[in-house]
Amino acid sequence: MRYLLLCLLPLSLFSQQKVYRVKVDGAINPASAEFIQHSIDEAQSGEATCLIIEIDTPGGLMKSMNVICKSILASEVPVVMYVSPSGSHCASAGVFIMMASHVAVMAPGTNIGAAHPVNLGGGGADSSQTAMMEKVTNDAVSYIRSLAEKNKRNPDWAEDAVRKSVSITETEALKLSVIDMVAKNFDSLLVQLDGRVIETLVGKKTIATQDAEVVTINRGWRLDILDILTDPNIAYILMMLGIYGLFFELYNPGSILPGVIGGICLILAFYSFHTLPINYAGLALILFAIVLFLLEIKVTSYGILSIGGVIALLLGSMMLIEETDQMMKLSLAVVVPVVTVTALFFLFIVGVGIKAQSKTITTGREGMIGESGTIVMLSEDGKSGQANIHGELWRIYSTDRLTTGEAVKVVALNNLRLEVKSLIEPPSSNVDKTE
Repeated sequence: MRYLLLCLLPLSLFSQQKVYRVKVDGAINPASAEFIQHSIDEAQSGEATCLIIEIDTPGGLMKSMNVICKSILASEVPVVMYVSPSGSHCASAGVFIMMASHVAVMAPGTNIGAAHPVNLGGGGADSSQTAMMEKVTNDAVSYIRSLAEKNKRNPDWAEDAVRKSVSITETEALKLSVIDMVAKNFDSLLVQLDGRVIETLVGKKTIATQDAEVVTINRGWRLDILDILTDPNIAYILMMLGIYGLFFELYNPGSILPGVIGGICLILAFYSFHTLPINYAGLALILFAIVLFLLEIKVTSYGILSIGGVIALLLGSMMLIEETDQMMKLSLAVVVPVVTVTALFFLFIVGVGIKAQSKTITTGREGMIGESGTIVMLSEDGKSGQANIHGELWRIYSTDRLTTGEAVKVVALNNLRLEVKSLIEPPSSNVDKTE
């Protein structure tokens, strides 16, 4: 028996507990949702004693928030949400995630709250819009209350955070049973978590953080790029650049570079739109605006098509992202310059280019047609010879009899011979007869 214990002793030395640690800083979007899901899977496969998520967020997409909450509730490893460092806040969608976590912790100097859904239209509220917002709010209230009650937190405050957008400090949150503890730093958090019993999906688990190994999970470059692409403003700019690039390629076939860049930008924009709640009416308005700008170049509308294009582009841009959280909507600081530049681009730059193409050709073979000159030398039949045109001697021929020194006009070019016509009008056939 003694020898058996001596054999098992080295194995016990390798059974050190692990604490997985991740940081989520910024908006709640598909990138952060995928990152948290991946971290939970890593913690479960690594048999971690818990997963600590340090969070600092102003909110984000409700869809991504739902994905994160479901992942936490289904986790076999206790998930600890820690609002950190000091000065951080957990608002909007972040409040729902805190309520879903097994352990909710805040650092000193942080705050939590303000989870009320924002007006879907962003403007004045009519009866239909008010009814829609009431439905959204009621649904959010029932969801956050269920999360709070499941983890034995204050459901009444959670409801107020949604209905009244209340926000409180870490001290108030602890007093109102919104969170489980306050930890001044990560080491203090590990000390307070040790020995805590948590109810998970697979039953009760005891968190053992004393002398535990801390494993930090980094997000990686792919999710960093996805995080950038899921910014509505970046997606919007990529879409407009893609439209510009393809237009340049179609306008001047063979340029290659504008088409390649435009295609890449459009593909990235469509990928971004796939992760964002897109309003297709807004997208249709933007495409309709581009059509109106193109028509303005070809059709004389005295500015009506241009005005319609600007209005359609502005309205479409404001409607493009359909999300209750205001921070996930397009910024006016981006929309207004893009609308202005697009309008100027199609009305002036493209317009000038097309007008230049419609000018009369003055060089090459086609440039000789319509030019005038003077007969220098003629053959005996008076129908061929040479003429001075553009300061150059050209071989000419004509169906009419010409005279030396006569002014002629070029009507055709055949094998370096110019067909000309006399500029002297023939005498009138109506001759006045006098007796």
